[in-house]
Amino acid sequence: MNPNRQIAVLLAQTAILAAFAAAELFGEPSGTLRLGLLALLALTTGLLISYGLRTRTALKQLTAELRRALDGNRKTRLLAKRDRGWSEAIFAINELLEELERIQIDAVRSQTARKRLLSGISHDIRTPLTSIIGYVDALLDGAFPSEQEKRDCLAIVSRKSNDLKALIDEIFTMAKLDADELPHKPELLDMAELARESVIAFLPELNGAGMELEIRIPDERLPVFADRLSLSRIIGNILKNACTYGQDGKTLGIGLEQDEAARTYKLLIWDCGPGIPKEELAYIFERTYRGDPSRNPGSGGSGLGLAIALALAVKNGGQLQAESDPWVKTTFSLTIPMYDMELQEKR
Repeated sequence: MNPNRQIAVLLAQTAILAAFAAAELFGEPSGTLRLGLLALLALTTGLLISYGLRTRTALKQLTAELRRALDGNRKTRLLAKRDRGWSEAIFAINELLEELERIQIDAVRSQTARKRLLSGISHDIRTPLTSIIGYVDALLDGAFPSEQEKRDCLAIVSRKSNDLKALIDEIFTMAKLDADELPHKPELLDMAELARESVIAFLPELNGAGMELEIRIPDERLPVFADRLSLSRIIGNILKNACTYGQDGKTLGIGLEQDEAARTYKLLIWDCGPGIPKEELAYIFERTYRGDPSRNPGSGGSGLGLAIALALAVKNGGQLQAESDPWVKTTFSLTIPMYDMELQEKR
């Protein structure tokens, strides 16, 4: 029963009782009037009892559905009633159930990702550490008699130790990003100059990979308001990824474009290597994702570089995307908002 109808029945019942009282007060009511009032009173009472029973039944059904949802069936949804009041409550409950389902799905995904991350990290730490221990034990046992062999062994230990330190640094960076504890100090920067500095710092790696460099960075100043270390880390991680997986293409390019309509700058870093299969593009920014190791069996890496780059891009109000046409062009694009000087001056 609609609440408005229930109120109407209660008012009607009150009026009937008032009529009884008035009839008794002003004289003995006739038999017909008495019977009529009693019939109306019985009818209104029956309607109220019926409403109470229906409400109780609906509450039991609602409780049963909610218990089923609490027991793990997050797909449970309640059916709306004709009663507007009930329908509004049921719509609100359904929204809550949808939110619980989303939280449960996110929790399962997070738990799966955490297990995969821990599994990958434990392997990545154990492998170089075991190798380092093996070489150190061999040195202590005198397995390398000549000085040259000892130097070669120490060089290997040094390289693996540095790789292990880099992995641990990335793990700590990811943990700080998750906890929102990574220092973030936005300042006015020149995006073009920052891109050029990042490329210059990465020249030794590019030369070592035997890749030709194509640069398309404007000479004018392109202001952005962001954290310098974050942007440098993003560009460095993308350059390292392109150099590691795209060196067979022999070309690495970096360009900087501006979109006046969207008020953004877009930094493009591309290579012409084996690229990324279409079915894997959706996963490349996930933690510890490395794709098919057969494309570059000696690449190594933690699989955290692109995940860190994406998190830092979002933290600075930007976006990071990728598209790939294998052996033609694989492009990573970093989009960062322009710094609006006029708007800042008005503020």
